Amino acid sequence: MIRTLDDIVAAVRDRPMKTVAVAVAEHESVLGAIRQAGEWGIAEAVLVGDRDEIAAEAEKAELDLAHVSVIHEPSDLRAAATATELVSSGRADILMKGQIHTDDFLRAVLDKEKGLRGGYLMSHVFILETTALGRLTMVTDGAMNIAPDLVAKAAIILNAVYLAQLLGVEEPKVGVLAATEVVNPDMQATVDAAVLSKMSERRQFPSCCIDGPFALDNAVSELAAQIKRIGGPVAGNCDILLVPAIEAGNMLAKSFVYLGGGRVAGVLVGASAPVVLTSRADTAESKLYSIATAVLMADMRRAGRLKIGKVHF
Repeated sequence: MIRTLDDIVAAVRDRPMKTVAVAVAEHESVLGAIRQAGEWGIAEAVLVGDRDEIAAEAEKAELDLAHVSVIHEPSDLRAAATATELVSSGRADILMKGQIHTDDFLRAVLDKEKGLRGGYLMSHVFILETTALGRLTMVTDGAMNIAPDLVAKAAIILNAVYLAQLLGVEEPKVGVLAATEVVNPDMQATVDAAVLSKMSERRQFPSCCIDGPFALDNAVSELAAQIKRIGGPVAGNCDILLVPAIEAGNMLAKSFVYLGGGRVAGVLVGASAPVVLTSRADTAESKLYSIATAVLMADMRRAGRLKIGKVHF
């Protein structure tokens, strides 16, 4: 099982190189990640953005552009559309968000004609290197779906389970988070958690075990779960944390980085091709780990389906 972000890099270093199309590539951290990915034989890039600004930032990142393809497109929106079309047309394998607002980037990804719609709900997954727990922990969705309902939460779980299995967790444990571990009809997050837990118990989800509601402490700490007398195989041992809304996931992941000094990667799951989606403020290291995760995703095909909303005979 992959337990660290460095393990992800090690897992893909012997694979054929993939091509990453970078939307609005003109930033040192983006180009530093591209340089390192190339040096390690993980990926090469097509850089889309303002050519002069890319050249200036590449010098800071010590990236030699002599053998790197650069497409001049000074408009952020058009750069995102161009990079996305490179992937949707098969000329690149992976799409990467550069120095562009997430909503502008996602507008290109979701474009009905030239985007990366793949027939699944798309959702974002933060991968946290939780060394204190001795494993990676996934947080979803803290960057794309604003206030998912029950059906969307079910699809978000399935996306995260797919990614967890790529990381070697055959039957991931999913904790559905709320502010409390008891069901309160006035708190919709706790009701959704209870329903998702029951759905898992009835085998409506493939290859995972879901429980909740959990407060964060009893989702990741066995001791906290014991003190609160919460039993079961998931309590205190969650591989995946499903958050109730985008604010919770975004704050959880960024507090891990900026208050706890943790390392993190971020990808979009459910698109027709892997998508690297990190914060513009993330380090080159974080972006490199995200590229490596996308390379891990590139040749995999997902299986399993969710039973929800219809009667199956």
